[in-house]
Amino acid sequence: MSAPGILVDRDLCALLGRALRPAPGAPALDPAQVQPASLDLRLGGVAHRIRAGFLPERTPVEERLRELSTSTVSLEGEGAVLERGLLYLVPLEEELFLSPDVAARFNPRSSTGRTDVFTRVLVPGFPRFDETPPGYRGRLWIEVAPLSFPVRLKRGDRLCQVRLARGDASVGREELLERHRQDPLCFIGDRPLAADELRFDAEGALLFCVGLEGRSPCGWRAAPSTAVVTFAARGAHAAEDFWEPVHARDGHCVLEPGRFHLFASRERLAIPVDLAAEMLPVDVGIGELRNNYAGFFDSGFGWSPPSPNARGPRGTPAVLEVRAHDVPFLVEDGQVLFRLKYFRTSGRPDALYGQGRVESSYARQDLTLARAFREPRS
Repeated sequence: MSAPGILVDRDLCALLGRALRPAPGAPALDPAQVQPASLDLRLGGVAHRIRAGFLPERTPVEERLRELSTSTVSLEGEGAVLERGLLYLVPLEEELFLSPDVAARFNPRSSTGRTDVFTRVLVPGFPRFDETPPGYRGRLWIEVAPLSFPVRLKRGDRLCQVRLARGDASVGREELLERHRQDPLCFIGDRPLAADELRFDAEGALLFCVGLEGRSPCGWRAAPSTAVVTFAARGAHAAEDFWEPVHARDGHCVLEPGRFHLFASRERLAIPVDLAAEMLPVDVGIGELRNNYAGFFDSGFGWSPPSPNARGPRGTPAVLEVRAHDVPFLVEDGQVLFRLKYFRTSGRPDALYGQGRVESSYARQDLTLARAFREPRS
């Protein structure tokens, strides 16, 4: 049995075909789905267009679909275009058969959030999105809603990931402070933040800021476009066809209501090899800002061994997905915009984030768009 905490890659590989199983008719799980502390999940072969989202706590998913589904779209072969502003429900290719001491949490993958595709996982018989009770056994479904662009998806595309945890894996304030003194968790440029510069919320999560100054552009805004994004096609689309640059004036910029934006954090993050972290939004009090659709950081994100010969800044900025609601919203450089909650893992993964993975294009990111888009022209 592995140690308490979020299960790492070797533990997940040992569960393939057992606690992590293919759904009926689905291909076997591929070890390439395994990340340092999470597992990528695959779309099934059909998308049900539905009139409303729902939680399947009391009513089986299949029964609710008979009430809410307006049409079905096949995702086989080259897939199909899911239209902007519509909501779809898709079965996942994986099932869970967890032991009583293990629970699961889900989150969108980075490319999903950066393409402004909203997702959340439904667990039959459970009253919350994106998590399971300990010992859950059964099917999984995912709601998919493209919000800025129509998106071509096909069976097997990986929009979300799952992490499995045994026991209470959360790391508290005092332990984080000590870890930061030993091996810094965050930097400004090439300077580690001093311990007294770290800010925590009441839950022991670290507070971090948006970084606008020193970047040109300081962010990207989704452009009005009817062009289709092929989600899994790496570098298939010119960034200029889908994104507009955002520039900071006097250290701030104004977000237009309803428009989707990408920014980068001011701090550079380094997730230790035996921890993982989840990005959480900051409650701004009056509800005009929605941020951070996708925010799980696998072990080793931005981390490198301390070395006196190292050159350049350590750590990697986080990319923030932000949408203003109802009214224009002014964002300032250095404004707190997200929190990181840290968790222990069951050990050091065999492969840290980005190691030996060609597709890990965010390992040394800055203000990086989703993989489907080519690097913008300067």
